[in-house]
Amino acid sequence: MSKRLRAPQTGPAAEPVRSNRSRQVSELLPHVGGAAFRRFGFVQSSIVTRWPEIVGERLAAASAPESIKFPMGKKQDGTLTLVARGAHAVMIQHVIPEIIERVNRFFGYAAVAKVTIRQGEVAARPKPRVAAAPQPVPAELGQSLKTIEDPELKAVLEALAAGIGASSGLPIVK
Repeated sequence: MSKRLRAPQTGPAAEPVRSNRSRQVSELLPHVGGAAFRRFGFVQSSIVTRWPEIVGERLAAASAPESIKFPMGKKQDGTLTLVARGAHAVMIQHVIPEIIERVNRFFGYAAVAKVTIRQGEVAARPKPRVAAAPQPVPAELGQSLKTIEDPELKAVLEALAAGIGASSGLPIVK
């Protein structure tokens, strides 16, 4: 038996070209999640991540996009399936025209023509972190910072000094 030589593959089925460099997670993440999102009909994963911006915090707390199904061979006039908490489904049903308008405005074209609602549990969204209150600058470090004239540099160095002063223990010195 002889082995046949295969022509190099191109397109989405081809193996990605290796670059022999370290890459940031933010650079890899769209590729990792992209296949899973496409499986559920999400052309852009950002509709899931930016759902509160699209429909507002109130509706986003009670609903979440589950999938978008498009007619065969098209990428418009799709059906958006939402998961809604029990009694909220009726409330959401009354604002379906507004949801369709907001989603289409987000996509920039008539991507959604119909919305279906499925009752279920909506995962709670994590609340954004609030920055900690600034710590006072230690007195021994504060005196040396008074001679700095650049306000941006001074603010950064004061924040660094406050962080060092708030930490327990001494910094590692080699």
